[in-house]
Amino acid sequence: MTQETWLGWPSPEALSRVGLTRARRNLAWGIRALVFGALLWSTFSKDRAAGGWAWVAGFGLVVGCVLLARVFFRLTYEHRLWPSVVSLLLVMGAAAGARAAGWPVLALVLWCGCAVTALERLPLAAAVPCTAVALGAYTVAGDDNWLTAAVTVAGLGLAGYVLRLDAEARGTAQRLLAQERAARAAEAESAALDERARIAREIHDVLAHSLSAQLVHLEAARLLIEREPPGEFRDTVLERVVAARGMAREGLAETRQALSALRGEMSPVEDFLRTLIEGAGDGLAAGARVQVEGERRPLRAEASQTVRRVAQEALTNVRKHAPGAAVAVRLEYLADEVALEVRDSGARERAGELTVSGCGYGLLGMRERAELLGGTLEAGPEEEGFVVRLRVPA
Repeated sequence: MTQETWLGWPSPEALSRVGLTRARRNLAWGIRALVFGALLWSTFSKDRAAGGWAWVAGFGLVVGCVLLARVFFRLTYEHRLWPSVVSLLLVMGAAAGARAAGWPVLALVLWCGCAVTALERLPLAAAVPCTAVALGAYTVAGDDNWLTAAVTVAGLGLAGYVLRLDAEARGTAQRLLAQERAARAAEAESAALDERARIAREIHDVLAHSLSAQLVHLEAARLLIEREPPGEFRDTVLERVVAARGMAREGLAETRQALSALRGEMSPVEDFLRTLIEGAGDGLAAGARVQVEGERRPLRAEASQTVRRVAQEALTNVRKHAPGAAVAVRLEYLADEVALEVRDSGARERAGELTVSGCGYGLLGMRERAELLGGTLEAGPEEEGFVVRLRVPA
């Protein structure tokens, strides 16, 4: 055997009950109940005439050994060598006390149990000496002849080692199963990333190129129109072309953001919000600001995308229904959530009012998106302006 075999612990999977079938669990609990009952019977049947304090002492001894055994199992699961050995030696000492008090069956059962469990749960370098001490005490205290004692000692040692091998085999199977599940999850994630990359390439090749071409043609049209003599018709057409060019530029920027999201290369949400405010142009009053609270951290892709889309929709509604309004955007990182609030100061004349439930399909779609993530979206008039509040798990 190698040094690692002698000094190594059984794996945590081997020391736990994970992987045991229901039948084996029921069998294990049945054996424990049977052993506990036999220990109690051996103490109470020793001297029925004694009764009283003798029975109390015997019951206390049995319960104490059971508690020490539980401590031993917990310590070995945590791979704490010396506390485990000490707890096992305490059980052996209790067995010696039981033998001196006149409970030989209880002592023999405890020594046998210590020998088997030491081989099953301790490193072999510690298990072999502990097992030798337990079986030596069993041999010395027992009334069997040398042949019977030798066969019993050999059988107990073999049983302990077989249980150790069985637990190791079960632990190895559990580790292999966990590795297989992790490999399948990684494979599924890799396939999803490949598919998202393919979709990003398709969007880039079709939509991004189309929008870029539109920008070029709209810019050329603007330059041609500006060369014409001034007039009402010329100014109207120029205004429409400039507006179309701005919409195409915004569409191209949003397409690039969507491509970055598909490739997992999104910028921080707070940076996006500041860029969004700066790009709002004349639709908002001067002094629009973004306030960030809480400890900043990367968000899940779904949560990040929802925050971005809700902020875009809210600012679009401000430009449409309250042009020139002052806007305050607040992003707050909470323990398990992220909260977004977009508040405007209102305008003297609105092109149309949004109701509390959000009459526009944009906010309705954002509310549905938030609910799919387990979040909430509230939108409605408050004081002089309109407020949109979003909360989604992060």
